This record gives sequence, C-alpha cells and structure tokens, in this order.
Amino acid sequence: MFTNYSFSVKDRFLRYVQVDTQSDPQSTTCPSTEKQKDLSRILVQELQAMGITDAQLDDNGYVYATIPSNTTKQVPVICFCSHVDTAPDCTGKDVKPIVHTNYDGGDIVLPDDPTQVIRPAEHPYLLKKKGEDLITASGTTLLGADDKAGVAVIMDMAHYFMTNPHVKHGTIKILFTPDEEIGRGVDKADLKKLGAEFAYTLDAGERGAYEDETFSADGVTITFHGISAHPGYAKDKLVNAMKVAGAFLESLPTDSLSPETTEKRQGFVHPVRINGIAEKVTLEFIIRDFITAKLAEYETLLKEKLAATLQRFPGAKADFEVREQYRNMKEVLDKYPQVSAYAKEAIKRAGVPLIEMSARGGTDGSRLSFMGLPCPNIFTGEMAFHGKHEYVSVQDMQKSVESIVHLSCIWEEKGQ
Repeated sequence: MFTNYSFSVKDRFLRYVQVDTQSDPQSTTCPSTEKQKDLSRILVQELQAMGITDAQLDDNGYVYATIPSNTTKQVPVICFCSHVDTAPDCTGKDVKPIVHTNYDGGDIVLPDDPTQVIRPAEHPYLLKKKGEDLITASGTTLLGADDKAGVAVIMDMAHYFMTNPHVKHGTIKILFTPDEEIGRGVDKADLKKLGAEFAYTLDAGERGAYEDETFSADGVTITFHGISAHPGYAKDKLVNAMKVAGAFLESLPTDSLSPETTEKRQGFVHPVRINGIAEKVTLEFIIRDFITAKLAEYETLLKEKLAATLQRFPGAKADFEVREQYRNMKEVLDKYPQVSAYAKEAIKRAGVPLIEMSARGGTDGSRLSFMGLPCPNIFTGEMAFHGKHEYVSVQDMQKSVESIVHLSCIWEEKGQ
C-alpha cells in the first residue's frame, strides 16, 4: 500500500511546530488563546487544497472535515482526532525544530542551550531509535510533538486517501481540538456536526502503543480563609492563611500518593497551583487513579488532613470543592470491543509490534467516550513531552500514518 507513497508527515510536522499554539489555563475564553487558530487556519487551507471541500474552522477553534466514503458498503463513520495546543508547562514560542538524520544512539546536545542534553540513560526509548531520523527542539522551548505529531499524522493520512482513491474506506471524519492540555479539549466540540460513531485520538507515545484506558480524574480546590490584621498589632488576632495552607501541604504524604513517588497503575494527589495573601489562599489539586472509586478515597484523605490542620489554627476556615474532570475511557470502550480489536489489527498490519498500555493521564478521548463517542488512543512517537527534551522519530510518525490508513480499511472490510 505504501511502496510508492511519499510520506508528507515529516514536512508537515516541521511546519506545524513553528506555530505557537500554547494554551492558557487562566483564560476563560474558548479557545483559551487566539493564536491556536493560527495553526487551525493552516490546517483548513491544506485540507481544502487536498480536495476536502467541507473543511472548516469554527469560532471556538475546532476544525471539522470529512473524507467522503468511496465504498458501496455500509460502514460506521469513524473519526481521527488530535489537539493543536501545546502545554503551558514550557514555552512554545519560536520553536526551532532540528532533524537529527540517522541518529547515532548517543547524547543529543541542544545547540541553543548546551546544558540541555537528551541522554539515552534518561530516555531509554532512544536506544531503539538508532539509525532513525529524530526531531528535537533547539534547547529553549518544547518541541510540540504533543500533539502536533498527531496532527501531522492525521493530515498525512488524509493526503494518502485523497491521492489514492482506489483504496476503499468508509466516511472518515477529522477533528482538531484546542485546549486539550488544560482539560477543555472537547468542551465545545459539536458531536452532532461531527457525525461520527467511533473515534481515535492520535496522542500516544512509543511506536505500537495502543491505549484504551486512562486515569479517572477530579479537580479539588481548597480555599483557606484566615483573619487579617495589621502586622504591628497582630498578636492574638492574625491568622495567616498562607501559613495554614503551608502546614496543610506539609501534612501530605511524602513517600506515596504523589506523581514523583508513583508509577504504573498507582494513583496520586497532586497540588498544581497556589495563590493568595494572608487573608485568603486558594490551593488547587488534581486527583488521579485508574479505579474511579479511589478518587473519593483520596479526597477523603485530603478532608481529614484539612480538618487536622484547621485544628492547629483557631479561627481559620476552609472551603473544599470537588469537580469531576474525566473518567477512565475503558468503562465505555469495553462495551465496543470492535473499536479496540480493529485498532490492534491495524497496528499489526503496519508491521509494528503491539504494545497495550494504560495512559497515566487523560486525552480528549477520555471525555469523548463518555459523551457518546468511544475513543481510544493510538501512538504517534511523541516522547518526553511538555519539556525541552521532547523528541519524535520520523519513522514512528510514518508508521502511525500506516496504522490509521490500515484501520480505516479494516472498518471498510468489516462493513456490510
């Protein structure tokens, strides 16, 4: 199928990462940053140039497009989805991608900041990439492979089908979302307009990875209320909310239940933001576990620690708020076994060993699944995301393209 096909995924990726699309968790708009639309407009133009006439960008920053069916069979409508935004954790402005052709297996020194070195000792997946072509940033920014690798893969898949009309497939929908990195990726997605029955995100890591399970997630906000007083006359009056919040944080476990002390299927409680003054402090947490019921256990632990802390500071008060963020997609996907079965077969047809994984995080697919669109996650090759050591293999991206082309064909083969 791909013998004479010239992949476009590398060139697309190199273009896309140079567009700053960082999202902003403090913004209340949708998208959270208008600059995300800069890339989305480019994608619409490129899709239309391929002949996909209905490609469009809406006011909220979502790109919708359709590759029309070319088969007489009745085939469920499937969708491929990736997000255009990059994480707020590290700047995505002025990204300078560097291609390391025929990677030699050694340390990679990033030229714009030689103290930034990507070492196989710290990134063991690099040991599998010797002889491949790697792309990194230059040392002062993230790369943006999360998830512009997924965007580029989907765009190359679209290009493949539009230039190979003899390859049979059903109707394929494309969805590019904003603000996934700040947990709002599908807040305003119009699933009726999308019109898909099943979907796949392209947002997983190493070659062959297939994820049908994610964390379940809640957000917790604790607001500490102290008592303000003039510091010169504060004896027996002042209750400093910052000290109360600090004591509460100090009471949390240091050897467990945190991202830095957990792995595999272990959950965690993670403070992500603190803001305030002596009178009032707001502390935000993310709570994660593969077993949804455990979230309530972790939240009870926080309440118990909070109550004990308040007893130490007479006069202090606190509000405790829990917000559901997303749930483990496996709870939905187990009801539709063909969605996973076809994806696994497609990865194997691409000549890639299948790696079944559970994502220690969430994707747009986590929420889409519970919105009525079952949506697991497929590899793109993106690695070490959200930081300056991010990298991706060109060959991994190409295998991702092959996998979702095969996946589309499998859905057609199974049609009636």
